[in-house]
Amino acid sequence: LLVLFVDNICIKFINKVIFIHLMHSTVKNLLDIKNNIKIHLNKLNINNNPKIVAVSKTFKIDKILPLIEYGHSDYGENKVQEALEKWTEIKKINSKIRLHMVGKLQTNKVKYAVQIFDYIHSVDSEKLARKIANEQNKINKKIKIFLQVNIGYENQKSGINKNDLEKLVSFSKEIGLNVIGLMCIPPVNGDPEDYFVEMNKLNKDLGLAELSMGMSSDYLVATKNFSTYVRIGSSIFGQRS
Repeated sequence: LLVLFVDNICIKFINKVIFIHLMHSTVKNLLDIKNNIKIHLNKLNINNNPKIVAVSKTFKIDKILPLIEYGHSDYGENKVQEALEKWTEIKKINSKIRLHMVGKLQTNKVKYAVQIFDYIHSVDSEKLARKIANEQNKINKKIKIFLQVNIGYENQKSGINKNDLEKLVSFSKEIGLNVIGLMCIPPVNGDPEDYFVEMNKLNKDLGLAELSMGMSSDYLVATKNFSTYVRIGSSIFGQRS
C-alpha cells in the first residue's frame, strides 16, 4: 500500500512537471501573475481577489487562444473594429468570454461597441454615457460601466475631473447605466500608490463596488489598494511590436 501511495505521488508530480513544460507562455505568465498577487496580499494580510483582464489589443487570436483554452474569461481591447473582427465568432461559441473596452470610446463607435463589449472602462462624459444608454436599450443589453477619472489632472489623458465625478455618477445611474466602479491610469512619473489610495477612497465614498486600476508595471500596488480589476497586457502576451 505504501508503495502504491508513493507511486501515485510520483505520477502526480511527473504529470504536473509535464503540464508546466507544455504550458503555453501566456498561460504560464497569467499563473505567475496570479501567484504574485496572492503572495503579495497574503504578506500584507489583505483580503482581495482581483480579476485579471488580459489586454489582448493588437495581438492576433492565435496568441490568445491558449488562454481561452485554459479557461481564462476576461479580455481587454481598445479598438471597436479590432474587437468585432477578433471576438464576434469566439463569443458565439464561448459564452463565458467577457470582453472589456479599455480604451477611449468615441460616440460614433458606441453602436458597435455595445454589441461586442460586456464592460466599458472609459466613460468620462454625460454625452458618452447617454449614447451608451440609448444604444444598449435598443438591443436590451446591460453593460457594466466604469467611469474613468483623470486622477493626475493630465491634459493629454481622458477622464473626468474628480470634482465633477459625483454629478456624472448620478447622471449615469438616472439614465439607466449600470455603474459598477471607477477606473484610472495614473501619471507615469508619479508614485502610483498615491493615486491608487485616492481612487480607492473616491470609490468607497461613492458606494461603488468595483475598481479598475493597475497594469503590468503597477498591478501589485493596485491590488494592495483594493483594485478589483487589473488590466494586464505585456506581462501576459509580451511586448507589442
